[in-house]
Amino acid sequence: MVAVTIIAHSDYGHTWRQAEAVCEGAQAAGAQVHLVRIDEDGSLDDVGWDALASAAGIVFGCPTHMGGPSWQFKRFSDATNHRSWVHSLWRDKFAGGFTNSAAMSGDKFSTLTYFWTLAMQHGMIWIGSGMKPAIGFDKNAPRESLNYIGAYTGVMASSSLNDPADMSPADLGTARAYGERFATYVATGKTPLTPYCDFTAE
Repeated sequence: MVAVTIIAHSDYGHTWRQAEAVCEGAQAAGAQVHLVRIDEDGSLDDVGWDALASAAGIVFGCPTHMGGPSWQFKRFSDATNHRSWVHSLWRDKFAGGFTNSAAMSGDKFSTLTYFWTLAMQHGMIWIGSGMKPAIGFDKNAPRESLNYIGAYTGVMASSSLNDPADMSPADLGTARAYGERFATYVATGKTPLTPYCDFTAE
């Protein structure tokens, strides 16, 4: 059974719901998943570091704040220098990412690019969403279409600053589909043959 670790920081709970959806998808693909939360001070305990070291694939997640990753995630990523980078512990592992912000854009691509750069610094192999945007199939695609936001690099969600329970089912469905794609590729080197996004979330 392939091991996948999802490492995420979440302020209000929205990004954590994304993390849980990615986890559900990866588990559905048969992966053993460790869901690790970065503390509010940006720290991580030894159990979390061990889960990262033992994983075949790591998925990064955090909200987008002021056009980039939250400072808590940045503090964690800086700590990877001595905990992982020096010893090449993540070299040739698979990597991916997801992020959330209130605005439909919110410059979320900058956060995914940060994750990608971090992964490259560690010698990792990046897995994108594999999804074309819903609007690419239907110019009148409803908001509840998978990959409505249209992210290729990773997974994006847009959620208002209210109860995380009110998050878009489509955004969570997109995260779930990505988790399945990620875990399947880590395990087999192949991705599941699912439609790009020509269906809506349940």
